[in-house]
Amino acid sequence: MGWRFAPFALEGGAAKRRGLCAGVVKKRRIKSIKLTDYKAAIFDLDGTLLDSMPIWESVAADYLKTRGITPKANINEELIALGGHEIPEYFQTEYGLRETAEAIHRGMYELLEAFYFYKAPLKNGVAAVLSTLRENGVKMCVATATDRWLVEPALERCGILEYFARIFTCGEEETSKSSPDIYIRAADFLGAEITDTLIVEDALYAMKSAKRAGFPVAAVYDRSARDKQDEIKAVSDYYFVSMDEMLG
Repeated sequence: MGWRFAPFALEGGAAKRRGLCAGVVKKRRIKSIKLTDYKAAIFDLDGTLLDSMPIWESVAADYLKTRGITPKANINEELIALGGHEIPEYFQTEYGLRETAEAIHRGMYELLEAFYFYKAPLKNGVAAVLSTLRENGVKMCVATATDRWLVEPALERCGILEYFARIFTCGEEETSKSSPDIYIRAADFLGAEITDTLIVEDALYAMKSAKRAGFPVAAVYDRSARDKQDEIKAVSDYYFVSMDEMLG
């Protein structure tokens, strides 16, 4: 996952934009999954439920374009080392923006709002998987690095908000997915043991955190992590190119 505004986690960057030719992924399943073996499931948002990773790779450049500025070709690489709170100063120094930090953040937030409120689409198979889990009594939560004010409108618009007992955000939990804390708290809320709770993720660093705590992990391919698929397959218990594969 690319940079995000604080308190969002940072993972990935330029390397994610390299990798497999034309985004081709071999459809190899590590092993089949029986969803009803689990009492609870915790879903990531961006790149897992929603096809929303591209907005995080373009929002900085898009904001500069709204100010009549052509961004550098390597802008995302330069932003990787920065926290969200440092981005306005970078824009002011490197691009001569005269807006305040608050105004810059507000402008970028408006671009994110427009995407999450009106455009962010579900990934293939999501609705069917959620419906199957609910029909079989599997309790579900969302655990995400994205703020609630973006998450809830997107899930409601896509018709899947009702499936989740609660949304856990890294900001509200004062943690990141580099730690398994958010998953542990979500499983506790759902009343399920760690080994009975399936984590569904697209990001390698988040999978590693969940596995350290003992959670079973189902990996879902997202093109933002296309160069990490071999390691993702090694770390995860299940691997799916598309979520609809989870239904067999």
